Amino acid sequence: MSKNISKFLSLVLRHEPQSIGIELDAGGWVSVDDLIVQARRAGVDIDDDALRTVVAESDKKRFTLSADGARIRAAQGHSVAVDLDLVPAVPPEILFHGTAIASLEAILREGLTPQGRQKVHLSADMETAVKVGQRHGKPMVLAVAAGRMQADGLTFWQADNGVWLTDAVPSAYLSH
Repeated sequence: MSKNISKFLSLVLRHEPQSIGIELDAGGWVSVDDLIVQARRAGVDIDDDALRTVVAESDKKRFTLSADGARIRAAQGHSVAVDLDLVPAVPPEILFHGTAIASLEAILREGLTPQGRQKVHLSADMETAVKVGQRHGKPMVLAVAAGRMQADGLTFWQADNGVWLTDAVPSAYLSH
């Protein structure tokens, strides 16, 4: 049940809030009460306890509750325009990106782009990158020279759940 709720929340808080009649504010937030009401109207059986359980138990910490617990948003991964109000951060020297081996040639030629999302997502550890890559086929992990990118003036942010974000990764900063 919680896996279905998590998938539902990812859909409406990252990509299709209008599908259940909610509107995210500029920071991606929506009232928990409004979300629950509209989810039920859309046929998704969710209550406050189930929602908070999914937020607390999400292995990837996909969702963030406001300090007062009254609002919720996706931590990152949006295809709809939101400003997560993240402060630029200094990344580790090396970050990782998991992808399918079938995508390797194009990525090495063109670099990493958001592909329909607002930012490129990077992992601090190889294990997470492998898991991400497996979702797309036979996994390939790319090393990103994040320290060098940052020194060259490119910006990084770290989402609430620890995922590193950047606008794009030129191919010169990639290795496999």
